[in-house]
Amino acid sequence: MTKEKEQQQKDEQFMQKALIEAKAAFDAGEIPIGAVIVCKDRIIARAHNLTETLHDVTAHAEMQAITAAADALGGKYLPECTLYVTIEPCTMCAGAIGWAQLRRIVYGATDEKRGFHKYAPEALHPKATITAGILEQECRELMRQFFLSKR
Repeated sequence: MTKEKEQQQKDEQFMQKALIEAKAAFDAGEIPIGAVIVCKDRIIARAHNLTETLHDVTAHAEMQAITAAADALGGKYLPECTLYVTIEPCTMCAGAIGWAQLRRIVYGATDEKRGFHKYAPEALHPKATITAGILEQECRELMRQFFLSKR
C-alpha cells in the first residue's frame, strides 16, 4: 500500500471519530460539528460544539478540542498534532489553530458562508498543511439534516 493510500485510510478513520462527536452535538441540539486531535496516531482530544449548552459563542468544537489537547500534553503548542474536524473551521477557530501551531488540519466539508479560506486564509501556522474533503458527503449531510430539522 502506498503512503498516500495509508494516510487516506487513517484520515478517514479519524474523521469517523470526529463524526461521532458531530452526532453527539446533533443529539444535544448543537450545530453538528465534531473534532478530534491526534498525536502520534493516538486521539488525545475529542470535542463537539457546545455553544448552546455553555451559552458561549466561542465554544466551537475546534476550540474545545485545542483546550483539551493542550491540557493532555501539558503545553499550549501542538506542533506534532493533527486536527480532524467535520466542517471547515471559521476565522476564530483558524486563529486559535494558528496560535496552537497545529501543523496539519483535516476537514470534511467546506463552509462557504463562514469558512476561514474566505475570510482569513493566512490565519493558520505558516508550516500548516490542509487536507479537505475527507468524508465530505457524510459531514455535509449531517449539517443538512440538522438545519432541515430547525426549519
